[in-house]
Amino acid sequence: HFALGKAREDRKEPAQSFDHYALGNQLRREELPYEVEETMREVNAAIAQMTEAFVSERHGWGCDAPDPIFILGMPRAGSTLIEQVLASHSQVEGTMELPDIPAMVARLAAEERSFADLSREDARALGEDSLRRTQVQRKSGKPYFIDKLPNNWLYTGFIHLILPNAKIIDARRHPLACGFSNFKQHFARGQAFSYGLADMGHYYADYVRLMAHVDGVLPGRVHRVIHEQLVEETETEIRRLLGALGLPFEEACLRFWETDRAVRTASSEQVRQPIFKGGGDQWQAFDPWLGPLKDALGPVLTRYPAAPVVFLP
Repeated sequence: HFALGKAREDRKEPAQSFDHYALGNQLRREELPYEVEETMREVNAAIAQMTEAFVSERHGWGCDAPDPIFILGMPRAGSTLIEQVLASHSQVEGTMELPDIPAMVARLAAEERSFADLSREDARALGEDSLRRTQVQRKSGKPYFIDKLPNNWLYTGFIHLILPNAKIIDARRHPLACGFSNFKQHFARGQAFSYGLADMGHYYADYVRLMAHVDGVLPGRVHRVIHEQLVEETETEIRRLLGALGLPFEEACLRFWETDRAVRTASSEQVRQPIFKGGGDQWQAFDPWLGPLKDALGPVLTRYPAAPVVFLP
């Protein structure tokens, strides 16, 4: 059904295409049930814990290594493009979507420990452990490496606690473009939220809500790349990105498609060519069927790319 949906979409038959995408998602959702309330509870807990006082009291904790660059956010939001741009820089190594941060958080949960239970020594040890775990992925000896697991957005506070000098990039794309791109993507594993339009809208809204809180508590800690701006003003945005990471500009970053490296995501072919400016509006042909996504997004949709001023769960 996902393949037939893509074929119908290519033939400019949106109604028939959407029927196939909807059936494929329905079948996949039966295999991977998703609980909106669970993500909401996790975000609420992260926001409640990550207060200004919590952050201030733990200033200087963790492992001070500056090596990691985390690219996080929604899947299908342009993170692979950002990774390819940065991996074209002489000082940055692109790796893959690494599972290490979620695994560490899961281990703490299994031990019934929260971030608040960690000591200064614990935070440093966890940061050092995360670097040891990723060492196997680093082949080039370059000083910086990328972890582009999108779902790490939920653990932004944990990343800051254990790796205070790591760089964090939030890859953000228009919620309808991003939502529909997820809806028509049959992921190899995970991403259970993506197989229902309403589920996806709630997930996107929770992501925006948490990142808005991070911006308030740790202003400037996260560098946000708006996908549409990167497409339209490519050189300006790439220079701004490199500046935020403290990296000198290199011409190779503008010719990212020439960089020869393995890319293991659904966007692997797109980053092998220059930026195509017409790809962001594909969702518009499907607008009549995106009501559940729009309703779930609420003010996040109307305020994009900014977050709603008052945003409660």
